[in-house]
Amino acid sequence: MRNGIEFKIYGKYALFTDPLTKLGGEKLTYSVPSYQALKGIVEGIYWKPTLIFVIDEVRVMNSIRMESKGIRPMDYSGGNTLANYTYLKDVCYQVRCHFEFNMNRPELEYDRNEHKHHNILKRSLNAGGRRDIFLGARECQAYVEPCIFGEEAGFYDEYGDIHLGNMVHGINYPDETGRDEMEVRLWKPVMKDGIIRFSRPEECTQIRKIADMKPKFFNDTNVQSADELFTQIEVEGNS
Repeated sequence: MRNGIEFKIYGKYALFTDPLTKLGGEKLTYSVPSYQALKGIVEGIYWKPTLIFVIDEVRVMNSIRMESKGIRPMDYSGGNTLANYTYLKDVCYQVRCHFEFNMNRPELEYDRNEHKHHNILKRSLNAGGRRDIFLGARECQAYVEPCIFGEEAGFYDEYGDIHLGNMVHGINYPDETGRDEMEVRLWKPVMKDGIIRFSRPEECTQIRKIADMKPKFFNDTNVQSADELFTQIEVEGNS
């Protein structure tokens, strides 16, 4: 796919929190990563406000297993609270995604260099990401590396359909939608032979407003262009 990458991400634990379980101070993970969680991982590999990443599909490589832990959350009132967090254990996913230009940011038109952004993205992936990579929660550190989507045997190959119920798909931010609102998207995914093919954000019909929000302003004074960044990486790679 044009401007696409394929990568594998794996770690000992993951926590893709179901928001319904956070009301009582405890956390229960979804069985699979959400669109927004995977988008956050890709943005940890390489992010620019010029780009919008689109997650096409994810492949669940290992069996879905969970483990509960007693966690002492930070309590500024001085209490001694013990909460129960339920994590996914020994996770591994293959992800296919691509980027498009954010047309809601005309002030960044000067930075729309498709070829160089793609090359920087691939270099960042080969280096394991430009920022720390984690699986849903900060305590769930992960590793990312390039792969060929569909290679290697997966636990759910030829497993059939698994209906995952109602889940959060992701969050709409004003700089991506052109609306001065923060919204949440819901959907009902089906995993087919271990693969979830995501609907695009604009295809989701279940949308709920969370709050009013204004987009942060970017221009050439606080964003380095792809040409400058590419040259910097070239110099650092040769030094």
